[in-house]
Amino acid sequence: MLNHIKRGACAAAGLLLPVFCVAQDTAVTNAASYATDVIYQIVTDRFADGDPSNNPSGSLYDGSCANLKKYCGGDWQGIIDRLNDGYLTDMGITAIWISAPVENIYAVLNDTAGSTSYHGYWARDFMRTNPFYGELADFDALLAAAHANDVKVIIDFAPNHTSPADENNPSYAENGRLYDDGVLLGAYTNDTADFFHHNGGTSFATIEDGTYRNLFDLADFNHQNPVIDSYLEDAIEMWLDRGVDGIRVDAVKHMPIGWQKKWMAGIYDHKPVFTFGEWFLGEDEVDPENHKFANESGMSLLDFRFAQTVREVFRDRSDTMLDLDAMIQGTAGDYAEVIDQVTFIDNHDMDRFHTTGANARRLEQALAFAITSRGVPGIYYGSEQYLTGNGDPANRARMPGFDRTTTAYRVIQSLAPLRKSNPAVAYGDTQERWINGDVYVYEREFGNAVVLVAINRSEFSGVTLNGLFTALPVGGYADVLGGLLDGESISVAANGAVTPFNLGPGEVGVWSFVGGQSSPQVGHVGPMMGKGGQTVTIDGRGFGASTGQVFFGGAAATVVSWTETQIVTTAPSIAAGKYPVSVQRSNGAVSNAFSEFELLSGDQVSIRFIVNNAYTGWGQDVFLVGNVHELGGWNTDIAIGALYNQVITSYPTWYFDVSVPASTWLEFKFIKKNGASVVWENGSNHGFFTPAAGVGTVVVNWQN
Repeated sequence: MLNHIKRGACAAAGLLLPVFCVAQDTAVTNAASYATDVIYQIVTDRFADGDPSNNPSGSLYDGSCANLKKYCGGDWQGIIDRLNDGYLTDMGITAIWISAPVENIYAVLNDTAGSTSYHGYWARDFMRTNPFYGELADFDALLAAAHANDVKVIIDFAPNHTSPADENNPSYAENGRLYDDGVLLGAYTNDTADFFHHNGGTSFATIEDGTYRNLFDLADFNHQNPVIDSYLEDAIEMWLDRGVDGIRVDAVKHMPIGWQKKWMAGIYDHKPVFTFGEWFLGEDEVDPENHKFANESGMSLLDFRFAQTVREVFRDRSDTMLDLDAMIQGTAGDYAEVIDQVTFIDNHDMDRFHTTGANARRLEQALAFAITSRGVPGIYYGSEQYLTGNGDPANRARMPGFDRTTTAYRVIQSLAPLRKSNPAVAYGDTQERWINGDVYVYEREFGNAVVLVAINRSEFSGVTLNGLFTALPVGGYADVLGGLLDGESISVAANGAVTPFNLGPGEVGVWSFVGGQSSPQVGHVGPMMGKGGQTVTIDGRGFGASTGQVFFGGAAATVVSWTETQIVTTAPSIAAGKYPVSVQRSNGAVSNAFSEFELLSGDQVSIRFIVNNAYTGWGQDVFLVGNVHELGGWNTDIAIGALYNQVITSYPTWYFDVSVPASTWLEFKFIKKNGASVVWENGSNHGFFTPAAGVGTVVVNWQN
């Protein structure tokens, strides 16, 4: 498929002393890991107009882009041009996330701005392209240009809804109509096929309310409808088959986790690609349901907790560096795979990080922090040009130009290659080395690789760093940024003590070491969910040139290919469950255990479990448990739930959509839980044979 950019490890490390250089990350087929990548998010219509012939006309279009609710002319050819002229690759970008490529509605909303679907989130036909971005041939050309430049392509995808609709006004917009390659399937009004939910708009009060009611006025899919389920599966496979390398999933908080897990299992079976979803969190919001989704759904998330904290620390100055470190340490425990969460400092749903008149160093420091931190860094288009704008659509202005000399551009350009050349940046844990309200010095290690970063956000005062210790080996180290943010060289003594130096106001220093790795160290496993026989790719260092063994728990897996930095294997066909993944070199050396790969029972289907007459006392909720791994294997500590009882059904009837194995006899029961207290229903186990594919429903009565 595509090769990663290969850069000299020693040159990128910025060392003053000789270092033993190791092979770069040279994976050519692994689209399941983005740990070594930097993503650049592009609102396609706002980036570059490479082909004026495909621009819309009339009330859809404003070529001046003065009305930001209109189409402005950006297209795939414009992105191709910036790939081919080196603007993106010279910046160090190795993945682009583009607007949803599917055909959107042509209606112009009758509001004060005359809103259009320029953003790509008002789909009408998931099987066709948005013609104002280009035709399929243009999309294929974009993929070809990206891959020729060693850049991965992520598409935005919005399987939650179609477009704005009004139940009582069929003439509003396009009434949420859904097409299959030009053939009308149905509309929101008179929805006799039950393609959509008709439960009103969400108040956002609960997860259930947000899942089974409309998001604003958008026609909300009924994912338990077999036609909709099959359609969305076919649609994403069509785009994957064209060569897409990743998926950003819109509004994951507003779709059933059971259906999404089933959908993800199908994606990984078809073509394992990195997938991350949008679960919005506000300032200071920490949501256990967000962590649960990231840990159990099979996809990663946009790390809003990271973004909001970075904005409060560097942009708004309402939090301190101690809060920043607390976020880093907290998320390391809350997310099972914290290095797979996509970090960012702003995006199309937030005010721009940079504000008119603000000190540009705030943005530059936030970019430096994001690129050198754990997770997959995402850069919102135009940040390198200091774009400003508060609120939608001001935060989606047209790209003002492609200046490669801005400090922000050069910060990204200097630091992005570290994610390839230094595995500590891609895979390492984070340790605080020196901190106060304005200064944060943190270190990341992976095997023998180390990166040390120091940031002083104060715009007025420097600080002398006394008592700073590091894992960097003895010697002298140049600032990887080359002094771009006023960083300087440092010296490290034999005991790891850094010679005291002054970290000036606004200064950022980055120092890197990449050493030889003789023992195996697993840095990433992807995907982290699948059934037996599916391809799994393991990245790291020190695997050796000769083929060794891969273990899922104690079970040996079949090795497909083996290099010093990457192993391709297949998941073993063993009992479903969660397993640590480890590597044993041919010389017997054993790696760390990378936890926890979820081995599914087989192909998945989404089943709605409904139980009637389940009356509960104060503090009790109803949960589901059963005989397969996906139902907790009779373990009440990991039972499914709590079940819902407000929208699709009403108390005392409870329901939940669950991903379970296809063509399987399930035995299950419902339980009432209140903390550690568990009450089982009486009688025999309920039984149900799941369908071979798709979706289904089972309804039972609570057994008193």
